[in-house]
Amino acid sequence: MANAQLLWVDDEIELLKAHLLFLEKKGYEVETATNGYDALDLCRERTFDLILIDENMPGISGLETLGRIKEITPTTPVVMVTKSEEENIMDQAIGSQIADYLIKPVTPTQILLTLKKNIHRKEILTEQTQSAYQQDFGKMGMLIDDARSIEDWKDVYRRLVNWELQLSETDSTMKEMLAMQKNEANQQFARFIERNYLEWISRPDMEGRPEIMSPDIFKRRVFPRLDEGEKVFLIVIDNFRFDQWRVIMKEIADLFHIEEDLYLSILPTATQYARNAIFSGLMPNIIAEMFPDLWVDEDSEEGKNLNEAPLIQTLFKRYRRQHTFTYNKVNDSAAAERLVQKLPQLTKYDVNVCVLNFIDMLSHARTESRMVRELASTEAAYRSITLSWFQHSAVGDLFRTLAASDYRIILTTDHGSIRCQNPIRVKGDKNTNTNLRYKLGKNLDYNPREVFEIPDPHRAQLPSPNLSTRYIFAHGDSFFAYPNNYNYYVSYYRDTFQHGGISMEEMLIPLVELTPKKRP
Repeated sequence: MANAQLLWVDDEIELLKAHLLFLEKKGYEVETATNGYDALDLCRERTFDLILIDENMPGISGLETLGRIKEITPTTPVVMVTKSEEENIMDQAIGSQIADYLIKPVTPTQILLTLKKNIHRKEILTEQTQSAYQQDFGKMGMLIDDARSIEDWKDVYRRLVNWELQLSETDSTMKEMLAMQKNEANQQFARFIERNYLEWISRPDMEGRPEIMSPDIFKRRVFPRLDEGEKVFLIVIDNFRFDQWRVIMKEIADLFHIEEDLYLSILPTATQYARNAIFSGLMPNIIAEMFPDLWVDEDSEEGKNLNEAPLIQTLFKRYRRQHTFTYNKVNDSAAAERLVQKLPQLTKYDVNVCVLNFIDMLSHARTESRMVRELASTEAAYRSITLSWFQHSAVGDLFRTLAASDYRIILTTDHGSIRCQNPIRVKGDKNTNTNLRYKLGKNLDYNPREVFEIPDPHRAQLPSPNLSTRYIFAHGDSFFAYPNNYNYYVSYYRDTFQHGGISMEEMLIPLVELTPKKRP
């Protein structure tokens, strides 16, 4: 069987016999035509994997032939071959969606390269990526075993995400091996967090504590930029994972200089705790003590993030900051469009805070809607929907508009999420919270070997509604399930994206600074 079926259109095809013999020896079947009309007839009769067209031919030109071929077979890659190096010819060819552009005289190597790029790209990519990951598998295992600091774990997670993104573009069977390695990394990451978290919280100045956790965002990132005389646009995308950032990053790389980092979310990795900690600069129990009117208890019917602007105000007041700020929440495209239209009026403020809720809404919709679950059936599909949202919503317009501004843009999130697979039985009374990745209550019944338990919330600087309240956290890809109606509960929530617990996806989250390039 031929490597591929090719059509080569050139009025001087007799002069290309050496090239045709070369391609046939490489296993390609090559059909030829000396003019555009014959080429069009051949395209109507059969399917080709790639078509090479000479630009300068009698009758209809190569460009006109190209346009008509695209009407017949729009997905077939077409390579323009021409003696002309005129820029307008190249522009017209590119505008007609050519796959490649070769200048005569072409060499067999050039032709082979364009065939590999346009016909065999995926299989070559799969083979090369699979081979590279196989070689790196052992090194990754050693990195996971030797991780002793939060910086080590950042490096592990970055590399795992890098492989995940690369392998997702291939047909490699290595994806399952990577998933197993990532699961093992998450188990060891959870043990690392269990060993160190409470000490980090009780001793914020200790050596080895993560440089930035949720309450440190303003202190260590926003305020220093203000002190340097810059204006800051802080964008918080709720429930935004590092892999999602990486696919969006490609969309804005031409617009901004990018300084990428990860920071550690506090526990629970949930909006009520982590985002309130960002905006107040305080741990949750301190918020509840100092500003009881701004803290919303777990059992309250009130929204958990309604007091974010007042919390920012308390933060500025506590640090004696005279800077002006705005707070903007975007829940849909209409709100995003209104924010873009309002941007000229926002330039008079020192800090503009914007919360984007789409990804969190998507994760909840994926749980509740069978159709959305089908659309985001895999990690890759989940990333793809995130990218599509960014490309086709007013949020993309927001970033493009900011790229022409003088703002320092800080892009971050409050927490990520993990795809849950493994149910863990837990019992609680009617006052126990509903989150699937963490529980708090006074009558929790569980296997302590399966969770990270905090019997004294004060040590973790978490609110304690009752004297006997304790918190437990799921790790790895686990989620909590009640014994009542257990099978239905497990079936409904397995394979959904949840947050609140301990995993790299939930806790190691993007903290990115963007400086507009502002090209002319």
